[in-house]
Amino acid sequence: MRQSSVRGDRSRRRRRPDAPDAQELGWDDGLYADKGLPPDAPGWTPSAGADGPSSGGDASFGDGDGDGPAEDGGHRKGGRPRRGKGRKVLRWTSLTLAVLIVGGAGAGYWYYEHLNANLRKAPRSLAGDGLKKPDPNAFGQSPLNILLLGSDGRNSKKNIELGGARQDADRKPLADVQMLLHVSADRSNMSVISIPRDTRVTIPQCTDPKTHKVYPQTSAAINQSLQHGGPGCTLATWQELTGIYIDHFMMVDFSGVVDMADAIGGVPVCVDNNVYSHDSKGHGSGLRLTKGTHAVKGVQALQWLRTRYGFEDNTDIGRAKAQHMYMNSMVRQLKKGTKLTDPGQLRDLAEAATKALTVDDSLDTVKKLYDLGSDLNRVPTKRLTMVTMPWQYSPDESYVMPKPGDADATFALLRNDTALDGKDKKKRAAPDPKPSTPKGQLKVVVQNGTNSTVNGPVSGRAAVIQQRLSGLGYTAASTDSALTTQADTTVTYRDKGQRGDALALAKALGLPKGAVRESSSATGMRLVIGSDWRGGSAYPKQSGEEKGADKAPDSADALNGEDSKACMKVNPQYSF
Repeated sequence: MRQSSVRGDRSRRRRRPDAPDAQELGWDDGLYADKGLPPDAPGWTPSAGADGPSSGGDASFGDGDGDGPAEDGGHRKGGRPRRGKGRKVLRWTSLTLAVLIVGGAGAGYWYYEHLNANLRKAPRSLAGDGLKKPDPNAFGQSPLNILLLGSDGRNSKKNIELGGARQDADRKPLADVQMLLHVSADRSNMSVISIPRDTRVTIPQCTDPKTHKVYPQTSAAINQSLQHGGPGCTLATWQELTGIYIDHFMMVDFSGVVDMADAIGGVPVCVDNNVYSHDSKGHGSGLRLTKGTHAVKGVQALQWLRTRYGFEDNTDIGRAKAQHMYMNSMVRQLKKGTKLTDPGQLRDLAEAATKALTVDDSLDTVKKLYDLGSDLNRVPTKRLTMVTMPWQYSPDESYVMPKPGDADATFALLRNDTALDGKDKKKRAAPDPKPSTPKGQLKVVVQNGTNSTVNGPVSGRAAVIQQRLSGLGYTAASTDSALTTQADTTVTYRDKGQRGDALALAKALGLPKGAVRESSSATGMRLVIGSDWRGGSAYPKQSGEEKGADKAPDSADALNGEDSKACMKVNPQYSF
């Protein structure tokens, strides 16, 4: 049974006498201790010792940052925690909120069971199995990808009041805010990429989990994917577009943004001129600000996040940039500890967050959200980068589309777990190890990974490449008849001693060195033929823009998490 609001009743903020203690609910101080990673694992610090980082934050992954683990129409151009440690845990979770606030949010470190009931759950993907989750790296670490969605649903009185358009009360919601948050395997950096809501994409066939209605594959604006059964279809659409396996989604509606902004206490944003997002035709969010910096909250925070008319060229491109600034500002505030000292206020934040959220069914408890928060908090603000998918207008300028070359180059960086800020530590070049096994004795399994949700598999790919390998002298190569799905062709191996053999194999096939990966879960050497090699026996040459990139292209318009001087450029038509 859900508990009534705790706002304004200080007595309710005390721990209930019958409340279960921390360990009963799975809140364990050792929950986030280092899980036996070797000293040479990325991000490992000697101070962690044999038992891993302490819960007090004396050692952590990454270089840390102080306190440690961290519609307007169509798109046309123009047990109670100890005082010190408990509050720190609450800060961790609030930082999760900061990162997810625009498209979703985390939850608080609370013992009241009704918080779990607040969460709405939905299936992760509605388009079949989709992409295979990438194998962990040599240290057993895996990147984390979360799809953040903002819904424009008018399915409640409050949402109608906030979003307007009463005539749309019965319309299925659109996903008007979409961001993919990528956290590196070693948790040293985080990249967030937005896609403009009117980007024309292929939406795969999806099945509504409630009505069982099947929505056929179609080409449409990406925000419409939410209407094809729910957020699981939007996730499937993103996976098909980007080739990136997405672990989770989080979705929040209008009222959720307002409630959470109120609970946090406002977010500083800046405009370079007076702005009023309103005109005689009824366009605009209603945002009205004078030149300079303002702390927005409540309805004004929602207006900021929805403003298109008034920023830059009055398109979703400007709106996405404004959302990036808002998120960055919130992260900076919470990293400094702003508004995080009052347990009652933090409880309000947890209440607002859980009531606002729809999450995938593998992220369905407060504990799991807390785990997520601890992961995100390892990332220092200076390694947070936000970008917009490189795009271009359609010939008639009625919608946008991914920019050839640049868009896939950006997606490829994330698929390869490369930071978009270009600040990954450069590894010292070392001579490639020599092969240790004769070609004819090297056991390598070839598998067909072309099983695209949209295009389907290319039959016989494993056999074609196995025959090619045999012709190159790799006569011990065999095939795995099971189909899988991945964007890029890869050669994986388990032991460092096999690297020379894997590199020689890749070179023989014309694959780049980046395709060769050591994995702790590999059982031998395996060549998976990805969707980048759907035909022929020769690996296709990649474009220069996709090859060897170590940061996001300029067209992605990157914004760093520590940029506190950024101001939105106001369109003169909407200034006063």
